[in-house]
Amino acid sequence: MQLIGTRMISDGKTARQLFEEVMANPARRKFGFGSKLAIVNVDFQQAYTRIDKFATAYETDPRQIEYVNTVSRLARERGMPVVWTHVAYKADAGDAGVWGTRTDTPDSLQNIKVDSERHAYDERCEIHPDDLQYTKRMPSAFFETPLASYLVWHKVDTVVVTGGSTSGCVRATAVDALSHGYRTIVPIETCADKHESYHFANLTDLQLKYADVEPVQTVIDWLQAR
Repeated sequence: MQLIGTRMISDGKTARQLFEEVMANPARRKFGFGSKLAIVNVDFQQAYTRIDKFATAYETDPRQIEYVNTVSRLARERGMPVVWTHVAYKADAGDAGVWGTRTDTPDSLQNIKVDSERHAYDERCEIHPDDLQYTKRMPSAFFETPLASYLVWHKVDTVVVTGGSTSGCVRATAVDALSHGYRTIVPIETCADKHESYHFANLTDLQLKYADVEPVQTVIDWLQAR
């Protein structure tokens, strides 16, 4: 039998090695930027960013929030939307759905309560009063939120997704952005996860299928040229 397709490969390469190989491919066609972008900053809340306070928090690049503040400021100065999400649930967690059923400890997802310390945005985030802010309940920043209509109203054609986790809510948001018809950009240094395997495996998959995974400087350069 002549094989045309590919049997699953097992070559011992790490997720980071595979990511570096994919990113080194100069022939990979990009979606590119359109004419107007929005920065969607996913779940920069203390439950996930304050590694000094919460077991659920994680850090990948220590300058992550600095980079996010930079691209958000540049977009805002050019009249382009900036969006911040965080996740939380009501007292009885009845709005967490099946997602809140696997564990029930103080660190569990459904025990991030509205207006709690874990729900609060990281104080290092430079959030402007005119930025769109909202609480979501599921992984994607699009699911049952005002995001889709907000982007339509602002005539956005490109979505830049930052935040955490790379393998969770960033990935879900990026896939939904593409599904809604947006050119989607994921700046590498602006995303974080608990393990480099999850982080790089999902960046690789996003680059191959759903988004342009770029150094954050690419986004900065594009904005500064506007």
